[in-house]
Amino acid sequence: VSDFDWSSIDTSHLPSSYKTNSWQEEKLLQLADHFFQQYTHLCPDRKPLFIHPVNECGVQKFVSTTVRPTLLPYPDMYYWSGCASFVCDYLIMEPLKCPIKPPSSLYSPTTILKYQRGNCFDFAVLLCSLLIGAGYDAYCVHGYAILKMCSLDQTQELCPRLRKPPEVPEEEDPNKYRIKYPLEPQSKFELQQKAKKEQETEPAQEEEREEEVEVAKPKRDPLHGLRVHAWVLVLAGKRKVPETFFINPFTGNHHSTTDECFLGIESIWNHRNYWVNMQDCRKGCKDLSFDLSDSFSWEIMFSESNEPSQLPTESPEEDMVDMVSDSSDALEQWRLCMEPSICLTSLLPTAEYENPFPRGKKVILYDKAKQEKWAAYANGDGLVERVTVYADSDCTEELEVKEWFKHREDLLYMREVNKQTQLITDHFSPGHSLLLKAHSYTSLEPETGHTVEFYHTARVDGLWKRFENATEMTEFFVGREDFLHTRHIEFGERDKNMEKAGIPADANPRPIVQIKEYFHRNPEKPADEDVEERVFMVIDDIIELTYHLELLETIASKVVFCRVIGREKREDEIFLSRENTVKYQPWSPEKHKNMLYLYNLLWELREEQKELKHQVRDSEAEV
Repeated sequence: VSDFDWSSIDTSHLPSSYKTNSWQEEKLLQLADHFFQQYTHLCPDRKPLFIHPVNECGVQKFVSTTVRPTLLPYPDMYYWSGCASFVCDYLIMEPLKCPIKPPSSLYSPTTILKYQRGNCFDFAVLLCSLLIGAGYDAYCVHGYAILKMCSLDQTQELCPRLRKPPEVPEEEDPNKYRIKYPLEPQSKFELQQKAKKEQETEPAQEEEREEEVEVAKPKRDPLHGLRVHAWVLVLAGKRKVPETFFINPFTGNHHSTTDECFLGIESIWNHRNYWVNMQDCRKGCKDLSFDLSDSFSWEIMFSESNEPSQLPTESPEEDMVDMVSDSSDALEQWRLCMEPSICLTSLLPTAEYENPFPRGKKVILYDKAKQEKWAAYANGDGLVERVTVYADSDCTEELEVKEWFKHREDLLYMREVNKQTQLITDHFSPGHSLLLKAHSYTSLEPETGHTVEFYHTARVDGLWKRFENATEMTEFFVGREDFLHTRHIEFGERDKNMEKAGIPADANPRPIVQIKEYFHRNPEKPADEDVEERVFMVIDDIIELTYHLELLETIASKVVFCRVIGREKREDEIFLSRENTVKYQPWSPEKHKNMLYLYNLLWELREEQKELKHQVRDSEAEV
């Protein structure tokens, strides 16, 4: 129910054209009235046409003169989707006073924009004005629709933000000679028992389904087929529109002309003419033809040719010729005086366009979901949209919350919160100082479980994902020259004495127990010289190398460097002994038996271990 008093609006600032009619408009009104009388006489079973309601100044106006094509100077407003979303966000919806009759008045887009509210006809006229200004072949439609569309009830619909993209079917292998692997064997007895159990539980499940359907089934609308609604028709052709479609101005959604939500059309109009639908709408709009040049499907008010109207008439032929001539002259004079309107542009400065919500925010209820929208700078944290998903239709138990942001310094654009696991995932746009792409966590405290994704193409090290908790860290890489793809680090416990002394974690780092690295195959090296897995057992002072397999091989070559038992470890010393410190498999290459080669290899591994320790500490600091 509208809480706004339209009788109290101020019309003193409106120009004189709103308060009086020019001689061209008077002529058009006479012709429209004559057309209305003819239509009423010849089609007495049809509802009265919505053709010349009064405006906000109480002056009768032909509906086509209310459509004022305007192109607003904003990039989004050059496309139908931008125009539709602006109208549905900027205006507050008001229901018709009588749901089965069109309104007695039609206010100008100027007044509707000023007060940011209106009924479906006001929405449709404003949207049509913007679409025609942007170059679309758009028309206002007076017709009939179902209850949920007329009342803007979206509680039975899925939230658009939660719709999953259509799955692309996998292409089948055209090779008919490919190997068909046998399916996993299954026990016939287990399948029989499972089928038997399903048969026992099927009646109870069927009853539950029927109860759910009864609960979910909407009540029958006693006014079904009679509820008046207005929307916008966009014809194919202009602006490379491939197919004719409808736009519901309340939601800004695109609908097919065969959508069952639309039950019939009485008439359509744009800024130049008016057409009456002469087709049968007993099956809704799905069988309607939208070829407006077809005079048997659409009766045009002002003939754009010298042919007389197709409506049967009882007037003499000379009178008909005079009427057509007068209508053509009036139409031509009207078009000459139709100058581009600047009133909508002047009424919509940039600040108003960027803050489209008249009540500060907009709330839309969907099926088990709620959507909230704010203007770009309404919230200090840049929050512009939030979608809350609920477990029940009464919206009492939250399952998930998704939030979208704009104009943040840290480039955060989306946040997902799982209310059951308390897992939070932040998504960032490219350009973050740490090249962040996504960050998942349950707490912002360190070492509590963090998964971080990066824009790896912008990083020198090719890191695309990192997971860290109190005991381990795993890093994943892409496109590295050394073919490294995974690094896994295990940590030990901190020194408890230092923790008790209050020493901060930075000065008391976790000891590194082990570092594992995994490499892809390098085709330029022989398999028995190409390392697949490298393990640094830092505390035990053991280094293991496992090499890739050649084709048809089953056991990989392996080299292990161990600490000498009973010998004190020194930082800059390498002690190598064939018997105690090196173990390798007999199928390893001959040079692995060369002590000088092994010595140089061990020296390189020691240096790389030191470098790896520094990299691990840097990764900890980055997290």
